[in-house]
Formats: sequence, structure tokens, C-alpha cells
Amino acid sequence: MLSTHAEAAELAADALWVLGAAAVVEEIVGDHVELRAALGDDEVLLRTLLSQFPFAWRLEWVDLAVADTWRQFAEPIEVDAHMIIIPQWVEPPATNHRIRLFIEPGATFGLGNHPTTLGSLRLLGRLVRSDDTVLDVGTGSGVLAISAVCRGARTAHGTDINPASLGIVALNAGFNEVDGRVTVSMEHLDDLVGPYSIVVANILAPVLIELAEHLVRLTGRTLVISGLLADRYEHVVAALAPLRITAIEHVDGWVAIALER
Repeated sequence: MLSTHAEAAELAADALWVLGAAAVVEEIVGDHVELRAALGDDEVLLRTLLSQFPFAWRLEWVDLAVADTWRQFAEPIEVDAHMIIIPQWVEPPATNHRIRLFIEPGATFGLGNHPTTLGSLRLLGRLVRSDDTVLDVGTGSGVLAISAVCRGARTAHGTDINPASLGIVALNAGFNEVDGRVTVSMEHLDDLVGPYSIVVANILAPVLIELAEHLVRLTGRTLVISGLLADRYEHVVAALAPLRITAIEHVDGWVAIALER
């Protein structure tokens, strides 16, 4: 839980999404906004992850059954004319979409409905080529990596600091019958060799800047970045020089940006 001023609420909520919240509840209390999200039961790990963000977090133990009530309201998410994401526990709808992506987020980020994820998914839909290799930085549930392979990429590798991603990505790859082409690890970017045809990083702006050197080094053709507000991304792009913007996808006040050499 977190109580913060309204002007910082959006950044705090995004931090919760990145840390693996499947849902974030916001409540206005006087001149503050309270945010609540379920992030798992590993207190040591949570305190380590939360310490990376400049907020005064408060951890509380809650009934898992209560924390998971959001699941009964989950619905399929249309990405574009070709792809729809279906929560794994939801009855699949009748649809003409060529790609039906089944996702279980577990204790990770990435059901597919957050604007930053949708923007990244839509850009990948236009950018992925047959036989591409893809690196998904901050993979969460693996939704971006798996979607890239379903679009035609040869392989995709996801990395994440959250150990829950290891099992969840493998699970989702199996649900979508791409488990032989999607891998996941907790490797640091400086341990990866590359280059990858496409690197996608749907993470917070400060982290994108911190990892900029590695992101540029690992990008063979295209870098897709998100987790960025539509009116506040130029400083991140500047840190990624000499890559230059080739496409921008706007979704509900957020942007996903494609950059190439």
C-alpha cells in the first residue's frame, strides 16, 4: 500500500504494475491518493524491489482470495485485428482473430491490458519479421516475448528480476504451444551477448535510462521501449542515441516507441 500526492500517483501506480501487480486500486483520500496492489508473499524480495522506487511503501498481509477478486472481472483484450489476449481462466470467445494468446499473469506483470503493454504489442505486430530473434527486458508474464514468437519470430528470450517470472513464462509458453522457442532467465543485461533483431523493454523511464548502454548494444535492428508518458519521453530517447525514433504508438496517455539505427 502507498499514500502519495496526486501528481506522483501515476508514477507510483506504474511502479506497482512493473513489480507484478495484476490490479491496482486507487482511492482519493483528502489531498492524497492511496494505491493498493497484491505483489506476492516473499517479504524480503518485495522490500528489495520496492526500495528501487522513491516512495514510502507499507506492506500488509491480505487474504489471497480477496486479493484475487479482480479475476472475476477479467475479459479478453483485443490487441489489433490479428491478435486477441484471453485470460487463461476465461471462456474463449468466438473470434476471427488469427492469434489467440492465452495468458496467466500469476504474481507477475503482464496480462496485456495495461496501455504500455498494449502499445508494445501493437508495435511488435508491425515490426516482427520471420526468423527474428527477440529480447524482452522485464518480461513479467512473458506476454511480449510469446506474442513476438506467435507473430513469426524464431525465438524470444525474456529477462526479469522477479523470480516468479521463471515459472509463469514457461507456463504461458506452454499454453500457447511455443515452449520450445521462448526462454526466460534472471540474467543481467551485461551478461547477454546479442545482438537481437528486436529488443523490447516495457519498464520505467529511470530504468530505461540506467540500462540505455546495454539496450543500444543488444539491439540489432529495432528497440521498442514503453512505460513512458506521452508528454514525457524525450529524455529517455536522448539517452538511447544513436538510435532514432521510427514509430510511436499512443494508448491512453502512454506511448510505446520504436527506434532504429
